[in-house]
Amino acid sequence: YEPYKLSPVFSAKAKVAMSRFEPSSSINYEKLHENINIVRRRLNRPLTLSEKIVYGHLDDPAGQEIDRGRTYLRLRPDRVGMQDATAQMAMLQFISSGLPKVAVPSTIHCDHLIEAQIGGAQDLQRAKEVNQEVYNFLATAAAKYGVGFWKPGSGIIHQIILENYAYPGVMLIGTDSHTPNGGGLGGICIGVGGADAVDVMAGIPWELKCPKVIGVRLTGTLSGWTSPKDVILKVAGILTVKGGTGAIVEYHGPGVDSISCTGMATICNMGAEIGATTSVFPYNHRMKTYLEKTGRGEIGSLADQFKDDLVPDKDCEYDQIIEINLSELKPHINGPFTPDLAHPVSEVGAIAKKSGWPLEVKVGLIGSCTNSSYEDMGRAASLAKQALDKGLKCKAQFTVTPGSEQIRATIERDGYAKILRDVGGVVLANACGPCIGQWDRKDVKKGEKNTIVTSFNRNFTARNDANPATHAFVTSPEIVTALALAGTLNFNPETDYLTTPNGEKFKLEAPTGDELPSRDFDPGQDTYQHPPAESSSVKVDVNPASNRLQLLEPFDKWHGKDLENMRILIKVKGKCTTDHISAAGPWLKFRGHLDNISNNLLIGAVNIENDAVNKVKNQLTGEYGGVPDVARQYKASGVNWVVVGDENYGEGSSREHAALEPRHLGGRAIIVKSFARIHETNLKKQGLLPLTFANPQDYDRIRPDDKISITGLKSLAPGKQLTAEIKHSDGSQESISLNHTFNETQIEWFKAGSALNRMKELQ
Repeated sequence: YEPYKLSPVFSAKAKVAMSRFEPSSSINYEKLHENINIVRRRLNRPLTLSEKIVYGHLDDPAGQEIDRGRTYLRLRPDRVGMQDATAQMAMLQFISSGLPKVAVPSTIHCDHLIEAQIGGAQDLQRAKEVNQEVYNFLATAAAKYGVGFWKPGSGIIHQIILENYAYPGVMLIGTDSHTPNGGGLGGICIGVGGADAVDVMAGIPWELKCPKVIGVRLTGTLSGWTSPKDVILKVAGILTVKGGTGAIVEYHGPGVDSISCTGMATICNMGAEIGATTSVFPYNHRMKTYLEKTGRGEIGSLADQFKDDLVPDKDCEYDQIIEINLSELKPHINGPFTPDLAHPVSEVGAIAKKSGWPLEVKVGLIGSCTNSSYEDMGRAASLAKQALDKGLKCKAQFTVTPGSEQIRATIERDGYAKILRDVGGVVLANACGPCIGQWDRKDVKKGEKNTIVTSFNRNFTARNDANPATHAFVTSPEIVTALALAGTLNFNPETDYLTTPNGEKFKLEAPTGDELPSRDFDPGQDTYQHPPAESSSVKVDVNPASNRLQLLEPFDKWHGKDLENMRILIKVKGKCTTDHISAAGPWLKFRGHLDNISNNLLIGAVNIENDAVNKVKNQLTGEYGGVPDVARQYKASGVNWVVVGDENYGEGSSREHAALEPRHLGGRAIIVKSFARIHETNLKKQGLLPLTFANPQDYDRIRPDDKISITGLKSLAPGKQLTAEIKHSDGSQESISLNHTFNETQIEWFKAGSALNRMKELQ
């Protein structure tokens, strides 16, 4: 398989646009157009924008069965993006596939391993020293296998992709759940696990369950304190953390044109928090302007010629419609502990008092892959400038994370960074930092109740600072800045006053900021390494004694029989995200070493037996131990085990370690009420059985000391239920039915022991 070839008509133009990074990249709108027309003739109905781009990338547009929410599509994405924490495992899997080069343009981005401690320059230097072994592995593996490499300090993957690689109509997959950020530039950009990325890099068609399409119709105009972030904060409140599962969220309507391109990216980025496959906006003049400002005007000209393929058809049908009038939308703040608990900013103070949440804001944090654009920084700086002019500084600690080296350099040049520092801010490295728990926080002790407000996307328990008592709220950079100045949640900047050092009362005026710099962006330092044309001499070293990198051993094949008398490692109570299953923060350093990172398996999950975390009973000895320890004891004794869980199990990050770890430590099945999309696929890829209760109430029948047998595996088939035989410790037995979503291809993964094993069988 070769990437779509450029048609001769457009090759020169498109190649100029992409030449700085991927001379071989190709944008073939003619191919997209041709595929859309084939599918349109077959379906004989108007198409949504999501359908046009997804079906436009079908491997077999003429023969593919298409039924939203039911059939599996075989797709040919245009490119792959990987961040450094997930790229380690993705590249280790690619190496073990035995293939010489990637089949589609791919990049690695070093953004996850830089811990926020002091400030940008010092933290970056420290990260380069601490992570030298991993960075060297990624740089050499990238060079060896034809992958572009963005060095530490270059910025956050999603901002780099928006600035360089996303374009209207692209299909891009990324090993990070916030890959949908690229939907702000009219692309279908989907977060996946590393094994999915390996499929695409190997030139194998990539499978995705045909998504439903939720339409969000925007009317009115954004103005004043209301920002693009408020759109997704509102949508999250409506749909909840699982309301978008299995669907693409497609924004449309006359209100779209009042949102900047980077604002649209913000909205799409946080769509990950409602479980959506991805989110997307239709191509418009705001996108074209952004393409021109980022040196890709030729792509905008091409997109203009194919505009009908980059917007939804008139009268297309959505599976669900949400209407939002932007003129009536008020600033929102969501949290704590879950990103779908939405409150208008005007009400959050009163709700916090009633709920016993700490009112004092200890830290305000702006930036992250969700909100670190030039416009975001400019609007925050406009508020900081008003405060400085009145002699005021932030009452709370204040941190600023630029999204990319280009943003950092440009806000330094244009004075925004100085204003934000003068008001009390610390400018951190161009990296994920506190958003993913890379924060060496010193101002509160673990267990101390406190409140932080961020412009990030997630606020799960202990996510940002490893303190389960931290109440984290997500909102726009503008509101974060205002609350950091006020030092309290009980402040509505639209109506309330700040007090200057001399006692004068003043009210902040609504924030303002340019969408894009009036001069060109300052690219800053060059941080990109292009893969060499000849790489046969490049050596990729993994030291067998390393505690950070470990070559992969294939998982065992299915033995051909039912899985009998399995123990329950843990019956999880309530919310269980991939942060609970495989924590980030200090554990990120082991993302390339499966055995070491497996020591964090489910250490954040609540055990229903005792309401404790990381304390489960070893049913062989009767003693209590940590979850990974008991799992290792079962594995050493030849005992298979299962995990039992609740709703939306595995929501959050795309990290496939949450699937690799249970498989490595002897797990065979995960049985829950419902799954988040990426995690369910990741489990299948690693040869585990992700199963759901046919009757969700059956969760209550299972006791932590039961033995479970899963029967019917010899006749495992799409749509056919399996049975769980439960043996209780009192000698009684019962049977329950379990559902699965395996298709024929995925059943072969299970039988082979993993998707990677199956790929090797087929070579």
